[in-house]
Amino acid sequence: WGSSEPRPPAAGSGQPSPQQRTETLGFYESDRGRKKKRSLSDLSLLRFISAELTRGYFLEHNEAKYTERRERVYTCMRIPKELEKLMFFGIFLCLDAFLYVFTLLPLRVFLAMFRFITLPCYGLRDRRLLQPAQVCDMLKGVILVICYFMMHYVDYSMMYHLIRGQSVIKLYIIYNMLEVADRLISSFGQDILDALYWTATEPKERKRAHIGVIPHFFMAVLYVFLHAILIMVQATTLNVAFNSHNKSLLTIMMSNNFVEIKGSVFKKFEKNNLFQMSNSDIKERFTNYVLLLIVCLRNMEQFSWNPDHLWVLFPDVCMVVASEIAVDIVKHAFITKFNDITADVYSEYRASLAFDLVSSRQKNAYTDYSDSVSRRMGFIPLPLAVLLIRVVTSSIKVQGVLAYVCVVLFYCGLISLKVLNSIVLLGKSCQYVKEAKMEEKLFNPVLTATPGKPAGKQQGTFKSTQGISTDENGSTSVTNQPVHQKENMPSLLVTSNSDQFLTTPDGEEKDISQDSSELKHRSAKKDLLEIDRFTICGNRID
Repeated sequence: WGSSEPRPPAAGSGQPSPQQRTETLGFYESDRGRKKKRSLSDLSLLRFISAELTRGYFLEHNEAKYTERRERVYTCMRIPKELEKLMFFGIFLCLDAFLYVFTLLPLRVFLAMFRFITLPCYGLRDRRLLQPAQVCDMLKGVILVICYFMMHYVDYSMMYHLIRGQSVIKLYIIYNMLEVADRLISSFGQDILDALYWTATEPKERKRAHIGVIPHFFMAVLYVFLHAILIMVQATTLNVAFNSHNKSLLTIMMSNNFVEIKGSVFKKFEKNNLFQMSNSDIKERFTNYVLLLIVCLRNMEQFSWNPDHLWVLFPDVCMVVASEIAVDIVKHAFITKFNDITADVYSEYRASLAFDLVSSRQKNAYTDYSDSVSRRMGFIPLPLAVLLIRVVTSSIKVQGVLAYVCVVLFYCGLISLKVLNSIVLLGKSCQYVKEAKMEEKLFNPVLTATPGKPAGKQQGTFKSTQGISTDENGSTSVTNQPVHQKENMPSLLVTSNSDQFLTTPDGEEKDISQDSSELKHRSAKKDLLEIDRFTICGNRID
């Protein structure tokens, strides 16, 4: 007790008297009153402001929380770079599959026709007249030619003026409907083409079974023709937006990309779902580039190929491309932020796409690379190629010997571009696969039994010939010619892991390894190689 404060009354050795108890209680009550007055005097405005200005706190008390927030900021800053790396690689994959239709496919069709014509001269050494890959090439070439001539009956000028006469709101609704229809028809179109290829190449015991190819062929022709018309309407609507006076339609169509952010950002995404969306964005961006090319060709034709008009279109083209890139960056940045996905996941996506390219170059590859891109991204090059050929042939008139020489030189340039692009892509793909440590999936393919024969009973001394072999110097050689197996060998299909989980395993496939079946089912949802066109719209399908 301080000297200025009174002490409480001292208690005696015995029981305190009532007078002493009264004095003690009075002392404590008076002391509490003094403290209360002192605390009220301390709550002044100046002391409150002083406490607010000098109040401190320590962030290290919640270090984990703030470290996580900082990592989220770093992830958002890395998203544009990592996303554009994936987009750049994916766009060149689509370009490689697209150039294949114009360059190597005609040559392969010519070689298949030459083999078919000269086959009687060499005798029938095999039961097959043509190899399965040659049959598929012939079907693709015939579909392209038929659909090209069918497109001549579609009047582009009449379609342009019909669309231009509609109001802005109607055109906005039409463009949105066309985008949805394009995604839906793409998801079903490759199934039609795959059904045609398998029906035409599957082993048949009776000649009457070959008649089943005819309805599948007409379905494929109808699909490619309708899809080409759909893309043509999209290009025409975009052309009307470019040629509108106040550019209001173009602005509305660009704002539609930002509506996409609202529909995707606030949904729960897993790593596989984000892979689906990334593939869809790659396909959409490449398709938009081709549509912009078609719009520029049509406009340059109307202005007699005046180079000055190209600079008039250039700002609008840059605006459309910039808006598409900005929307993709913002969308993926917030999706990764809200779902706690790191930016390194895009490197895994790129390695998965590279794995498809490398596996398609194997000796026992089960599909062509262009079809693999169609399954993975939903990009089907045939309808887009038909439309581009139709627009180019109608916009550019070839007359004279010099013009035909220029066409031949241009075709040789396309072949050179295709070969150069394929070589660079194959080299980068091998690098990405090696960095992702996915070589084991290439050198140890999974053996899947044919339907009707249990896989567990076919375990023998079968050894698959690998498509990528390593020589003594450590270099990797890639071959692409399939080896035809003999009839008396077990019917086994060598598949890569990219299609290992495309469908749900049935009861026969479960007999392969009963001990590790639970592990496979647990890891199936985490394997990026299972994602294909069936979920190309970006929504999860369980």
